[in-house]
Amino acid sequence: MASEFQQIRWDETLEREASALLRRAIREDLGQRGDLTSKALIPRQAQGEAAVVARNAGIVAGLPAAALAVKLVDPNLIWTSFLAEGQRIEAGQCVARIQGSVRGILAAERLLLNLLSRLSGIATLARRFVEAVAGTRARIYDTRKTTPGWRRLEKYAVRMGGGCNHRTGLYDAILIKDNHLAFGRQADSNGFSPAEAVRLARRWIERRVPAEIAARTIVEIEVDSLAQLDEVLSAGPDLILLDNMTPDQLSEAVRRRDAIAPGIELEASGGIQLENILPVAQAGVERISIGALTHSPPALDFGLDWLDRTMG
Repeated sequence: MASEFQQIRWDETLEREASALLRRAIREDLGQRGDLTSKALIPRQAQGEAAVVARNAGIVAGLPAAALAVKLVDPNLIWTSFLAEGQRIEAGQCVARIQGSVRGILAAERLLLNLLSRLSGIATLARRFVEAVAGTRARIYDTRKTTPGWRRLEKYAVRMGGGCNHRTGLYDAILIKDNHLAFGRQADSNGFSPAEAVRLARRWIERRVPAEIAARTIVEIEVDSLAQLDEVLSAGPDLILLDNMTPDQLSEAVRRRDAIAPGIELEASGGIQLENILPVAQAGVERISIGALTHSPPALDFGLDWLDRTMG
């Protein structure tokens, strides 16, 4: 059975997606007329050098995207990163340097700072959750609660913080949730039980999905009671999502799973915060998914400080 979702890394696919997103962002900021302030005040030939500086401590993520943004704004700018992705940084630390046209640097400034602030904020929050469950078997996962158009970048940032990626989209895994079951009951008075839903999904994969893809297609189901858990364990899903259960309920769920189907991993989700995550992890689940990683991380602040300017 499949056991892991696709894990996002910086590769050619992500770079192409980031490039398309950044081109839209550049058009959004510069429009058809460019940077009017710099045109009014900065000579075309002026050259400069600036440092990208962290204003807060945290985990840096997004340096390849920032470098790409700089090159898309002005191919002649020189970007130099001083840190590796996922590295811990301190307030006041220089993470990169830009050299070249002052107009180009100023045109790229807000875009690259926004990228680093957003992605580093995600990585920093992910690292805090990862550290909070250290010593347990639990791994931290993200969700699909992402900014439209930014999903792969944001999931990449979770990885840089030490977290793991849940399914990237509806297209790459089956996750049977309460609304699927509720609609089945509404459409048919008999509906289908959680276990039947798992079996239907398995049969659909066998009949409709090519064998090489079927082998890595995960089937997960959400349950919100121990009675539902007992029912679906025998149906053989790859994963079971335990929704809004207390630590005591999670511990009992782990005990029942271990007795009946130890190969199925359990995922806890719902209302989990830094303040209450440790008892959830100590219950023995393998996975904890947290929407807050991508829907509400505090931004990590970065600034651009001039090192040298030559008016030319």
